[in-house]
Amino acid sequence: MTTGVRRRMGVDERRAQLISVALELFSHRSPDEVSVDEIAAAAGISRPLVYHYFPGKRSLYEAALKRAADELAGRFLEAHEGPLGARLLRVMRRFFDFVEEHGPGFAALVRGGPAGGSSAADALAEAVRRAAYEQIVAHLGVASPSARLEFVVRSWVSLAETTALLWLDGKRIARAELELQLVHDFAALAAVSAAYDQEMAGIMLRVFAQEPADGPLGELLARLSVLAPAAPAVPPQRLPQLFR
Repeated sequence: MTTGVRRRMGVDERRAQLISVALELFSHRSPDEVSVDEIAAAAGISRPLVYHYFPGKRSLYEAALKRAADELAGRFLEAHEGPLGARLLRVMRRFFDFVEEHGPGFAALVRGGPAGGSSAADALAEAVRRAAYEQIVAHLGVASPSARLEFVVRSWVSLAETTALLWLDGKRIARAELELQLVHDFAALAAVSAAYDQEMAGIMLRVFAQEPADGPLGELLARLSVLAPAAPAVPPQRLPQLFR
């Protein structure tokens, strides 16, 4: 005969458990709606024991937010293989996986935490944006990005955040459509910048040259061509001259 004996967790293991429990609760409801008693009950421990590991709900919330930020930043990791459009689409799918799984937690992260925010939450959100920016620049194969390229990539990261927040409010547009549209948005932002800057033009010409006709960016070019059916086609060999 055996008896059920609850295994005593070490300090690090218990802290990790509480962070996981808190992240799960904060991912479905606003942090202001989750009590320490509820966190303790979900973890199977007493309220005083929660305070033994964390000074208060705010510190536990920020630890959970740090876990979420690390996971979200990881969604932008992608192998540097294949056309850029397909890479960005895979990134957007993983990004929206996170948004859908952790709606309130995502909203709190990008807005800087619960009501009033906190410097720690703001720093975590900015770290995610920085990680996303660096990943996209690396995919473009640029060692020292220009100011224009930085504006394009940072603007796109901000657009992805805002789009995801708006989508969470009712999910009125199919998620797959938004994922593809955001890939197209990146190309559109970069293409407009390329019209003003020779370096950006070179980057985009290289990107489009590697895109298959049935890829995300090839589809964008097809969609845009419908908008201007009477516009004269520009021979590919003349494109670089437009940016001199």
